[in-house]
Amino acid sequence: MHRRNYFITAAAALWALCLANSMNASLVDNFELLDQRGYAHELYYLSDASAVVLMAHASSCQAANHAAGVLANLAETYGSKGVEVRLLNSNLDDDRATIRAAMDAEENGLAVLIDDTQLIGESLEFWRAGEAIVIDPGTWRTVYRGDIDGVAATLDAMLGGNPIPAHIELQESCKVSFPEQELQSTHSSISYTDTIAPLLIEKCLACHRPGGIGPWVMSDHNMVLGFSLMMREVLRTQRMPPWHADPHHGRFKNDRSLSIEEKQTLVHWIEAGAPRGEGVDPLANFVHDWPEWDLGTPDVVIDIPAQMVPASGVVDYQYPTVTNPLDHDVWVRAADILPGDRAALHHVITTFRPPGQGSGRSRFGGRGSGGLGGYVPGSTGSVYPANTGRLLPARSTIRLQMHYTPYGRETTDRSQLGIYLHEEEPLHRLGGRTLINFRFRIPPHTKAHTAKAEHVFKNDVLVYSLLPHSHYRGKASNFVAFYPNGEEEILLSVPNYDFNWQSTYRLETPKILPAGTRLVHSTTWDNSSQNPANPDPNKEVRWGQQSWAEMLFGSVTYRTLTEAEKDSVAAD
Repeated sequence: MHRRNYFITAAAALWALCLANSMNASLVDNFELLDQRGYAHELYYLSDASAVVLMAHASSCQAANHAAGVLANLAETYGSKGVEVRLLNSNLDDDRATIRAAMDAEENGLAVLIDDTQLIGESLEFWRAGEAIVIDPGTWRTVYRGDIDGVAATLDAMLGGNPIPAHIELQESCKVSFPEQELQSTHSSISYTDTIAPLLIEKCLACHRPGGIGPWVMSDHNMVLGFSLMMREVLRTQRMPPWHADPHHGRFKNDRSLSIEEKQTLVHWIEAGAPRGEGVDPLANFVHDWPEWDLGTPDVVIDIPAQMVPASGVVDYQYPTVTNPLDHDVWVRAADILPGDRAALHHVITTFRPPGQGSGRSRFGGRGSGGLGGYVPGSTGSVYPANTGRLLPARSTIRLQMHYTPYGRETTDRSQLGIYLHEEEPLHRLGGRTLINFRFRIPPHTKAHTAKAEHVFKNDVLVYSLLPHSHYRGKASNFVAFYPNGEEEILLSVPNYDFNWQSTYRLETPKILPAGTRLVHSTTWDNSSQNPANPDPNKEVRWGQQSWAEMLFGSVTYRTLTEAEKDSVAAD
């Protein structure tokens, strides 16, 4: 018991020291924000810059708009010298539309990072619009803070290796309101028992539990305290919770994100010292019977042939086949993969063919065949939309594409396929297709290279879900519908694609795409050395199955509508 108390005390002291350092006014912690055009910007991604300039912005502030014009000129002058320039807007009266309109009116092409939680503006102490800071990417510390008129001299000094000149006090400014900053003294009173722990249970515990895919278990307050600074970091950089859709485009049933208020509450509690407070510890007392299968016990469980995975090297895609053990046709309502070794198994794609359809890989995925879903990092079981299903014929041959990544220890993967059945035939047959481009070429040392694939629907369809897929160099992705009437709509935008979390985005309200709609799927890759996951920035990258190659692959799940159905669905 004595050793445990000593550990807790030491951990708390270390936490306090780390927090004091991280909150030092001259140190700028990492963050990620979207700009007015929906592009993602991570501060520490700019580590190859010679300097980074940030300026507080507010659309209604004339002094700030004038300073933004000066900053745009500086960006043009110093851009060739490796200087990166951004605006940061924490103003509660602004949103993406007002900011974009204001910047377009000024013909200013700078990126405005939208700080809707105000957490970044608070940490930068950007209380006044028009205030600028210059950051040294070598240390991530500010070397200048003040009026925009002092930025050029600071940059010249940095680039020339000379002493930084004196700061110039901000001449004109508009105050930016930070309501939570004014309540900072109350943040230590945020209840761990009543507010923080219930939030963690609801949003985080499904992964951060014994046997979950999270790297640590939220077992009690002491564990949360020990990892609280990491939690603050992954919240600020939007790595957690693992949800990557731009909230401005579409609403999704399986949205795992935190609300603005939830992010503010959690980060403010952490910055107040992650206090334990009074009351019971809901995490320590939480009891839940986590099911082996996320969707409950399947109606049919099929053992996938065991696959040996070496400790190192490259494992070619494996294509084991199994036979549907049922002697009668069934309608499938859901499917799931239970991984045998999550560390080794990267993904599984299932397809099937009816008996007597011939042999060979090319027969799978063709006419008359289908898929039952699959497994990718961060996925849960594939539950089909209400009143839909896929017909699985008796004695079908099920083929599984299995991708393994060795992780330093020889292992045997014994995964299982779980199938969930309808009791009777559903109203609608579920369909889908993939949008693929095999012909792209990603040049070496390219930070953003984009390619597209598209499909024109011949019939009216009702889209249920969208899945973008690329590999280590994947940076961003979207699906855009171009309608027959000339209008266009972004159905899904993923501005910060993460290979480790490949979500299927299930539309909260299924989307009708009328016949003649052209659906375009775009992927942007980062083949530069700034991408820490990039295996080799020196090579041109093409299509390939292994993760060091790349893919442009978009999956769309939908069903075809009759004319009568189109009218009734639109009315709903």
